[in-house]
Amino acid sequence: MDLDHAGADEGAVPGPRPVRVAVVDSGVNPSHPHIGRVAGGLTVAPGAADGDPVDRIGHGTAVTAAIQERAPGADVFIVKVFDRTLSASIDTLIAGIDAAWRQGADLVNLSLGTANQAHAAALRAAADRAAAAGALIVSAGPHENVRYLPGTLDGVVAVELDWTCPRLAVEVGTDAARRPVCRASGYPRPAPGIPPERNLKGLSFAVANVTGVLARTLTGGCRPTADGALAALRAEADGAGR
Repeated sequence: MDLDHAGADEGAVPGPRPVRVAVVDSGVNPSHPHIGRVAGGLTVAPGAADGDPVDRIGHGTAVTAAIQERAPGADVFIVKVFDRTLSASIDTLIAGIDAAWRQGADLVNLSLGTANQAHAAALRAAADRAAAAGALIVSAGPHENVRYLPGTLDGVVAVELDWTCPRLAVEVGTDAARRPVCRASGYPRPAPGIPPERNLKGLSFAVANVTGVLARTLTGGCRPTADGALAALRAEADGAGR
């Protein structure tokens, strides 16, 4: 299915390319009013039709909308790892991460995680492959005394949920283990007619909110590192405070 909603203007002068964000999730509904241009998509979810990145759960659409609200100029690519439920095997998740960097992603949004530390080595290798290709993973970090993977691995941007954080802001600090962490609101983009307490919310959207701010702040092709991303977020926060 072709999700590309716009083409380049003939004769346009080339400039810095937009940041390319791979949203590894349940797909996207391209007709949703909160979804802007989506550059394309693929699926690695078992049981889903080949090449079908359509969202049948709603989670990936809400995650994508949160990212695009903050970075409407980002080049968003969909990698579908969930089909009918928000669960996937570790092999599917790793295939999704590999598909993201192979599609030229600068940022890989993983609004998900696993508490199974037996997967640490495999996810470490996947994160290393992404980093070697110039892609930085943003993922769920520590939450309610659980240290989720791959978010708590070195070289990955860990995100912690903070309900007191303004919805459009990102804060940078350290977690209980004194490791760098980003804190963000768990609310997605508001849906008309649906009160926040009844809408989708949680750590998934804190991750998307951080990815969106990074996509707005970074430059396409910059080969971001976790340290560089944290520095960019600090600078963004300092600028917003002036």
